[in-house]
Amino acid sequence: MSRIGKLPITIPAGVTVEISPENAVVVKGKNGELQAEFSREMTITQDGDQLTVTRPSDQKYLRALHGLTRALLANMVTGVSEGFNKTLEIVGVGYRVQLQGKKLVLGLGFSHPVEVEQPQGITFEVPNPNTIVIKGIDKQKVGQIAADIRAIRPPEPYKGKGIRYQGEQVRRKVGKTGM
Repeated sequence: MSRIGKLPITIPAGVTVEISPENAVVVKGKNGELQAEFSREMTITQDGDQLTVTRPSDQKYLRALHGLTRALLANMVTGVSEGFNKTLEIVGVGYRVQLQGKKLVLGLGFSHPVEVEQPQGITFEVPNPNTIVIKGIDKQKVGQIAADIRAIRPPEPYKGKGIRYQGEQVRRKVGKTGM
C-alpha cells in the first residue's frame, strides 16, 4: 500500500470540495479556487472533513498514480486555505530588485534592467532590495515562477553572486592560484 496515498486529507473549516463523477475536483477556500482533473482509475471519496484516495489494484503505475493524486489534492487544499510562498535572495554587489506596479525590475549586473511581469494568481513582495517573496495558491505555479526568476542569474560557484532560494547552499570553488 502506498504510504502517501493511503493517508487521509483533512479538509479545514471554510474549504469546500466538489468531486464530479469524472474525477474533476474543485476546491474552494478563502484564498481562491483551484480545479483539476484526475485519472478515472483513482477513486476519490469525501467523508465529512476527510478526503481519501483509493486504487483498484496493485499495478506499478497505479501505485505511483495513487500517491501522486493524493499529494496533488493535499496541495490544492493547502493552497486555498493557507497558500504557498517561495523566498529568493539576491547576492552580489550592486544587485537589487524593485517592485514597480505589478512587475519586478531586477538589476543584476547586465547592461539593462530585467523586468518580470506578475502572472495571474501570483503576487510579488519585495521586503528589502535583496529579497523577493513569491506568493500564490498553486504550488506548481509558485515554484515555476521562482525557478524562472532564479534562472535569470543563477548563483555562480566562484563568488556566489546571483539569485538563490532562501537557505540554498552554493558550493564554492577555489579560483586560480598565483604562480
